[in-house]
Formats: sequence, structure tokens, C-alpha cells
Amino acid sequence: MRKTTGELRLSRSPRLPKGTEEMSTESSKQLVLDKNIKHIAFIMDGNGRWAKRRGMPREYGHKKGADTFRKIVTYCFEAGLQHVTVYAFSTENWKRSEREIRALMRLFTIFIEDAFEDIRKNDVRIVFIGDRSVFREDMQRRMAALERESAANRNILNVALNYGSRSEIVHAVNTLIERGEKKISVEMLNACLYTRLSPDPALIVRTAGEQRLSNFLLWQAAYSEFYYTDTLWPDMNGEEVDRALLSFGNRQRRFGGIAEGESN
Repeated sequence: MRKTTGELRLSRSPRLPKGTEEMSTESSKQLVLDKNIKHIAFIMDGNGRWAKRRGMPREYGHKKGADTFRKIVTYCFEAGLQHVTVYAFSTENWKRSEREIRALMRLFTIFIEDAFEDIRKNDVRIVFIGDRSVFREDMQRRMAALERESAANRNILNVALNYGSRSEIVHAVNTLIERGEKKISVEMLNACLYTRLSPDPALIVRTAGEQRLSNFLLWQAAYSEFYYTDTLWPDMNGEEVDRALLSFGNRQRRFGGIAEGESN
């Protein structure tokens, strides 16, 4: 019997096949439709390295990365994806310098204020995933207000702030215990995750050449495809998203089974 491989597949930036070098939003739309891709997630890595290569402080890289984030999210929704999740700040990122953390908090505040206008233009529902209790009360209120104002919009953007997947799973289990549940099913746990409004990601993209999950969507990534690129996050663009989608489109997803016509 042929041994099957694990469901988390690894890929690096492939060359686009001849004739597809100039993929556009329209061609990505067709691929998203044909392959029924609903949810893409990004581990946005490389801001600091991008800045260092230019002799600039890490904070400069985060500013550029925030600009890229807006462009990539817009591109994904224009391509027909309905759910986008971004890993903006992990529970482990508090280990960084106080200066860098202050800069990141300023960027998060700017994003929240700008998003009140953006959600009206782009039909985006903002969902903050993670433990927000650590943030200032005024920031928590604005996060909640943004979620309320965008609740009727169609496309969902999950922004992971102070997020850790292990903590998310523990939080979900504790929620069920507090309800008095004695036996927990997969469906019950799914309903208590921060990402409960979104299906599991079909594709997880990580930039800057790293190949690990870093405590991101551990439960939800059970059958996700992976795409890795050496591109640093601030240099990420629509063409690289096209490459990731094309890589996904060329794969055969078995979900533990075998492909049609394939022998055991």
C-alpha cells in the first residue's frame, strides 16, 4: 500500500507556467471560482528584515507592511475570496522591544480608525480574533464598535491581534466547560473558536522564507494547503498572491482519501 503524505503540504514559489506569467485579478477570480477557494490566511513575516536591508529601523518596516496589508486584502476580495485572515500580532510578540510594540500599537489604532471608512467602500466585515483584554479600554471599545458597524457586510477579514492558537483552543474548551458540557464534539469546539464565522482556510501563505505555523490556526489548519515564499511581506503583491493561488489550483486535495482512478 502506498503511504500517503500528511495533509499540510509545503510549497515554495513556483515559476508560473508558460502563458500565465501575467495573471490578473480576473484570472485569479476564475481560479478561486473553479477551485471553490473561500478562505486564505497570511502569516505576514519579514517587516523587520525588509527595513534592516534598507538601513532603517524595524518600525519603518511595519509601516510599509501595514500599507501592503491593505493592498493584499483588497486584492484577495477583488479576486473573489470571501474570507481573509491575517496574523498581525501574536501572544509571543510582546517579547519584542517596548519601542517596537508602541509603534505596532499606533499602527493598529490607525488601522481601526481608517477601517470605519474602508468597510463602507469594500463591503468588509472586520472580526478581531485573539484575547483583546490586554489592550487599552478605548482601543477595545473601538474594536467592538468596528465589528458592530461592519457586521452586515459580506466579506470577512479576521485580524489576529494578541492571538495564539493554543490559547484559542483552551478558551474554546473552557467556554464549553462553563456551559456545563460533559462531552465535546468537533462541531461544538468549532462554534467556540474565534474564527467561527469562517470556514477553515484552504490556503495558508507565509512570507520571508519561514516554514512553520508559529502558533497560528493550529486547529483550523488540519487540511490546509501551505505556500511559502521568500518574498518579504512589504514586497508582497498581487502577482505573488496569484502564484499562491495557482500553486493551490495545481494540487490534488484528498482529505485522507485517494484520488479518482488512483490505486491504494
